[in-house]
Amino acid sequence: MKIEATTKDAYSLLHEGSLVMAEMEHNGICVDTDYVTKIRRKIQQRIEKLTDDMKQDKIYKRWRKEYGSKIKIGSRSQLGHVLFDLMDYRSLAQTEGGRHKADSEALEYLNIPFIDKYLQCEKLKKAHNTYLVNIMRETVDGVMHPNFNLHLARTYRGQSDHPNFTNIPVRDPLIKKLVRRSLIPRPGHCFVDLDFKGSEVCAASWYHKDPVMLKYIHDLSKDMHGDMARQIYMLPKKLMTDDIRYCSKNKFVFPQFYGDWWMSCAAQLWRSIDTMKLKTAKGMPLKKWLKKQGIMCLGTGDPKDINPESFEAHLKEVEEDFWYNRFNVYREWKEQWWNDYQDDGYFKMLTGFEVSGYINRKNCINYPIQGTAFHCLLWSLIRISKLLKKYKMKTKLVGQIHDDAVSDVPEKELENYIEIAMDVITRQLRKHWPWIITPMRVEVEVTPVDGSWYMKKAYDVQKES
Repeated sequence: MKIEATTKDAYSLLHEGSLVMAEMEHNGICVDTDYVTKIRRKIQQRIEKLTDDMKQDKIYKRWRKEYGSKIKIGSRSQLGHVLFDLMDYRSLAQTEGGRHKADSEALEYLNIPFIDKYLQCEKLKKAHNTYLVNIMRETVDGVMHPNFNLHLARTYRGQSDHPNFTNIPVRDPLIKKLVRRSLIPRPGHCFVDLDFKGSEVCAASWYHKDPVMLKYIHDLSKDMHGDMARQIYMLPKKLMTDDIRYCSKNKFVFPQFYGDWWMSCAAQLWRSIDTMKLKTAKGMPLKKWLKKQGIMCLGTGDPKDINPESFEAHLKEVEEDFWYNRFNVYREWKEQWWNDYQDDGYFKMLTGFEVSGYINRKNCINYPIQGTAFHCLLWSLIRISKLLKKYKMKTKLVGQIHDDAVSDVPEKELENYIEIAMDVITRQLRKHWPWIITPMRVEVEVTPVDGSWYMKKAYDVQKES
C-alpha cells in the first residue's frame, strides 16, 4: 500500500505535523519515579502471594500434572485445555479452529476463586512488565520522552513507541490506576486532556453524508447507541442502563461500522450479558428479560443453521435493519467507495492524500475515516503550538493518544489555554477545511495542580461551532 500527499496542504500537514510531534518528544512527560519504585515492589510482592495461593488449588495441581516442567502460567491455551477439556468446566465460546476460548471474558464467566486470583495476577504482571518497567526504562532525570511518529501507521494515524504512549491503559480500572498514577505534570502545572468526541463517526459522515447519521450528530437530544441498545435487547427506554448502552456501542455499533457481522456481534453481546452481569433498570437479569421476549438461547454459531428463537436470528434482523433502513445511505456509500477503488486502484482522502496498492475491503473503507479523523487532531496541534509560541506561553504539548491531545499547563494559563484550544478545534479547523459539515465537539479533562494523570476530571467548558 502506498500513501502520498497530492496537495500542498497535505504536504504541509505532514511536514509541520512531524515538527510538532518532535516538539512533544522534546518536551517529555514527568514521571513520579519514587512512586514507580515503591509500587513495583508492592506489585511484585502481591504477585508472589497470589502465585503461592494458586499453587495450593486443585486446578493448578491438575495443570501441573498435565504439563509437568512444560507448564506455562501465562499460557491461556494450556489453561483452557485444563479447565474445559480435563476438568469439564463450561466453555463460554470457541475459536474458529474449534478450541475453547480462554480469554479474560471467558474466564471471568467461570466465577471461581482460582481464576479470580489468576486474572488479578495477570493484570498485575501486565501493569508491571508492560507499562511500569518500560516507563522507568525510558525515563531520564524524571522525564520520559516517548517517540511520536507519523510514518508508521498505515492509516496515517499517529503512533508512539519507547514507550508506547498511545497504549497507556484506560479500560481496566486496576491497571489504569497503577500506571496513570506514575505520570505527573511539572510543579505548579496540571495536565489538560482534549478529547475529540466521536471524531471517527463524524469523519465517516463527511464522506457518506448519511442524513440519519448527520441528524444523530447534530441533535444532541438523540442517542444512536441508546436507540440501538433498545432495539438489540428489545427494551423500553425506562429499562435502559448505562452498561447496556455501553455494550450496544462497543459490541455492535462500532464493530458494524468497522466491518464486523451479525454472527460475531451476537456472540460478543451474549457473552457480555454474563461477564458484565447485565440487568434491566429494574434489576431483572437481561437473559431472563430476553427469554420473556422469545429469545431462548444464543444459537448454534452456524450461519446455515439458525434457530428462529435464538439471539443470532434476532441480531441478523437487527443488522439488516441497521444497514438497509437506518443507515442505508452509509451502506450505499461503502459499496460505491469499494467499487470505485477496485476500478481505479486508488482512493483520495479529504485531506489531500492518495492511497493506492492492494487494500482489502474493510481497510479500504476504514483507512480514509481513521486517517481523516487523526488529521483533524494533527492540524489542531500544529495550530495550537503556533499560538502558544505567539503568545509566549509556558504550556507544553506533551502527548497524543488516538483522538486525544495532552498538554502540561501552568495553573495561571489554564483558562487561556483551554480557550485557545477550543477556538482552534471548534472554529478555526472548520474554517480551514469547509468539508467538515458537523460540529467539532471536545471533552476537556483536567488534573488538579501537581496531581497525577489518574486524577483528571471533566472540565465544564463544552462549546460547539
